[in-house]
Amino acid sequence: MSGCIFCRIVAGSAPATKIHEDDILMAFLDIRPITRGHTLIIPKWHATDLDDLNPALGAQLFAFGHRLAKSMRRSDLGADGANLVLNDGKAAFQTVHHVHLHVVPRQKGDTFTFAKGFVTRRPHNRETTAAAIRAGLDRLAAEERETTA
Repeated sequence: MSGCIFCRIVAGSAPATKIHEDDILMAFLDIRPITRGHTLIIPKWHATDLDDLNPALGAQLFAFGHRLAKSMRRSDLGADGANLVLNDGKAAFQTVHHVHLHVVPRQKGDTFTFAKGFVTRRPHNRETTAAAIRAGLDRLAAEERETTA
């Protein structure tokens, strides 16, 4: 869908700081993050809302969100947890009409800075943030290899 910014990101005609990409999903930093590391995960095929999303694809989307949230705990972001949020439809404050899952890293006691993030929504150093998240994904993969070895 040519009018969709997320479809343009998938096509490579719009910029994004990518965290992960495979044949099915893409993850990239939010341009207006609530916290440092706020990442969006999208299916590479356009689905406007949950009515348009294949349930199996939705399961893969959430499964990677789960993995990304775990990796943020292992990254240098200092995350103690994460919010995973999917706004479905205009009534739920969906502003980009392509299904996307927000993964927002949280820190213990960050209530004030989290609330402030909704108002200021300013990007942090995108490259170092992306590198930190990718390193967390690598650490998680290493842990999993050790567990199965």
